[in-house]
Formats: sequence, C-alpha cells, structure tokens
Amino acid sequence: MRHHQSGRTLQQHQTSLPAADVLGAARDFFAQQSGIYAAFVERQGPNWMSLRGQGGEEIVIAASAEGGITAVNASSYMFDAQVAQFLSTLPPVAHAASAAGAAS
Repeated sequence: MRHHQSGRTLQQHQTSLPAADVLGAARDFFAQQSGIYAAFVERQGPNWMSLRGQGGEEIVIAASAEGGITAVNASSYMFDAQVAQFLSTLPPVAHAASAAGAAS
C-alpha cells in the first residue's frame, strides 16, 4: 500500500509573477502563518529558498521564468496543505486564447 502523503510532497504551479516576486510572496506568506504553521527563510539563492518551520520542518520553493511564465516547484512533507494554499494565492498565467478573446 502506498502512503498517500508521498504523492503530495512536490507541488507544481505556473504563474505570471516574476520568480523574485514568487519568492518574496512565499517569504511573507509563511512568516504570517499562525503558530505551528509559520516558517522562516533559512537559506536562499537567486531562484530558490528553503524555509524552516515548527519542529524543523522544511519547505523548499524554486521558481524559474521563461517566456512570461514562471514555473514554481514547492516541496514539504508536513506543510503540504499550507504549500497548496500559498500556490493558490499566486496569479494564474493568462492564456493566449483568453487574451486574444478579451482584445476583440
């Protein structure tokens, strides 16, 4: 039997935000969480960050932009619901078809 959590440790999302803005939003989002769900930057590079939360739980977020789309990968074992909540706050990528329809 496969553990259900193992399929949720890596989450992916696409957004229109630049990579630096995604990382800033993640830093702010996780610092503002209450109690045991707060996490703070432990290490950071130009396109990634590692946050540490209650009990040593780690959240890793990477963002890379190409062609106006930023791919975001986030991983955590115990904070999967909070990671999903954070990813849902990022603005979606505007698709070319919907942009063309709006311009008509």
